[in-house]
Amino acid sequence: MIGDSALAPPASRLRATLIGGLAVLLWSALALLTTATEPVPPFQLVAMTFAIAFLLALGKWGWQAARGGPAPLSHLKQPPAVWLLGVAGLFFYHALYFTALSHAPPVDASLIAYLWPLLIVLGSALLPGERLRWWHGAGALAGLAGAALLVTRNGGVTIDPRYMAGYLAALGCAFTWSAYSLLSRRFGAVSSDAVGGFCGVTALLGFICHLALETTARPAGAGGWLAVLALGLGPVGAAFFVWDHGVKHGDIRTLGAVAYAGPLLSTLLLVLAGRAAASPVIALACGLIVGGAALASRDLWRRRG
Repeated sequence: MIGDSALAPPASRLRATLIGGLAVLLWSALALLTTATEPVPPFQLVAMTFAIAFLLALGKWGWQAARGGPAPLSHLKQPPAVWLLGVAGLFFYHALYFTALSHAPPVDASLIAYLWPLLIVLGSALLPGERLRWWHGAGALAGLAGAALLVTRNGGVTIDPRYMAGYLAALGCAFTWSAYSLLSRRFGAVSSDAVGGFCGVTALLGFICHLALETTARPAGAGGWLAVLALGLGPVGAAFFVWDHGVKHGDIRTLGAVAYAGPLLSTLLLVLAGRAAASPVIALACGLIVGGAALASRDLWRRRG
């Protein structure tokens, strides 16, 4: 079941990479939309948004069946290893991420968690048919530097033993998502539609954790409910489907470097929404991230030409 994207035609691989890149655009709205869902607690938000994503998948499955495609529930018939990878990747990433934010300063936790694109680029050397070159690593490091500027605003990161649990959770977050993305490549024959089932189980696990650990809260007004719906349809919905397609059939090294555009686009959206101020640091970070992504994708675009 190992994917063969490295042997795919250049045009096909480029198209899959662009599709995967859409996830980065969707994830860039995560911070802005999440702030609009307050005072909904984290695990309740996981349950609500992933339930919406599951309903989105059900709608797609029904539409495919109506057009002569496979039966809706056939997408749930996957090997145990596929289920384990999918559910563990989605649920534990979010569980560790929320734990990190609640047990360490957000700046420190966010920067440590955002090591996952670099880990994807470096880990891609272990995949069949892939080869890590200097420009892949250099592009990923440039993106990491740009993300660090955005997250720290030149304020630096201070390692405090009191927050060690949060640091470890953030590091686990980075390893979880990079491992999920890399290992998904080994199941390239599994349709990305199966992600809908993973979202359903993740919603259930989030609901169980919410009942055990949190107090239920309603979103504030119509705007809060719309933000929850938008999260379920986009950053916590469609994003996982297009990312799955991209890492299975596209250039995973390029996707890893391009992922650093996430914090940049997120910051720009917050600036446009009036929730953050523009600064020269943002411009410098933009140059590092865009330049790093272009460098990391050098062979893909050269092959395309």
